[in-house]
Amino acid sequence: MKSVIDILDLSKEEVQELLDSAMDMIAHPAQYRKVLEGKKLATLFYEPSTRTRLSFEAAMLELGGTVISMADANSSSAAKGETVIDTARVVSNYADIIAMRHFKEGAALAAASKGWIPVINAGDGGHCHPTQTTADLLTIYREKGHFDGLTVGFVGDLKYGRTVHSLINALSRYENIRLVLISPKELALPQYMIDNTIRPAGMEYVETTSLEDSIPQLDIIYMTRIQKERFDDQDEYERLKDSYVLDAAKMQSAKADCIVMHPLPRVNEIAVDVDDDPRACYFKQVLNGKYMRRAMILKLMRDAEEHPDTKELGIATRLKRMPDEQAKRCKCGNPKCITFTEPSTPNIFVTEDGTNYRCAYCETALK
Repeated sequence: MKSVIDILDLSKEEVQELLDSAMDMIAHPAQYRKVLEGKKLATLFYEPSTRTRLSFEAAMLELGGTVISMADANSSSAAKGETVIDTARVVSNYADIIAMRHFKEGAALAAASKGWIPVINAGDGGHCHPTQTTADLLTIYREKGHFDGLTVGFVGDLKYGRTVHSLINALSRYENIRLVLISPKELALPQYMIDNTIRPAGMEYVETTSLEDSIPQLDIIYMTRIQKERFDDQDEYERLKDSYVLDAAKMQSAKADCIVMHPLPRVNEIAVDVDDDPRACYFKQVLNGKYMRRAMILKLMRDAEEHPDTKELGIATRLKRMPDEQAKRCKCGNPKCITFTEPSTPNIFVTEDGTNYRCAYCETALK
């Protein structure tokens, strides 16, 4: 049984399998209308969502399944203090697969570790958002026809932007990808992304604060909003919120075949005068997200039927784990990690080199 917590939980071949499956669903929708008849998806959303929750629910319904939903954590047992792990155990009795969004990093991994049905991470704080990444990949695939050799500009909140982190992880598997990281210094890409993904993959990258100077070289402009909900200091948010605005005037210097992407919702970082530009693809991303979530749900349901007694837990399965007794004596230093809010969550620390450990939930280096 496989859960998807991070895009790297899927091999490059599995990602291509999902792309091919989504393309087949687009071409032959009638063939998939009853494939999950009798199956239930539970959407557990501890944060507000429009596109992600509704696209998961639409995806399951279009596969012939049904949906049970927790759209407001304040009306659930979470408001009484129930942990993510206990909620996952309870919901595992009612549904066949879970899609979870949570404001704490690592919540989906915590749910998958103790639940007994597949879990899809629908966004965990500022950490990862793998299904948005699959939507992004299908958009690139349909618009550009390939992934190798692209120059991708990520703009805005690269520190807390979970969609940025996940897409960089996905692109690290392709050849000759060049990254242009455009942000205020306060919202620069986390160092762990550079150390754990970009450098090991040999990706060329540059960090800059200038959008205007970067636009002419980009094949993809990936805009993100400055996320008010991630800031502890609201004065800092007010100072940074309008750092970048892409408008029609700036698009005049972009390549003719450049595409503009955004995970949405936007605030004002893309002016409405860009919407009618044929290079604007952010509303296409929304539809592509539904297609890819259909493909992922179907893949994980079939995998659960074929391998019901095994459990794959993302990074906690892929990398070497610290022995449990040793892990109990350590503590993650990230206050946004699920282990801070819910200290009963078992500590999991992993390593690639046998020496430098990091938290499996949020990827913070263990000091």
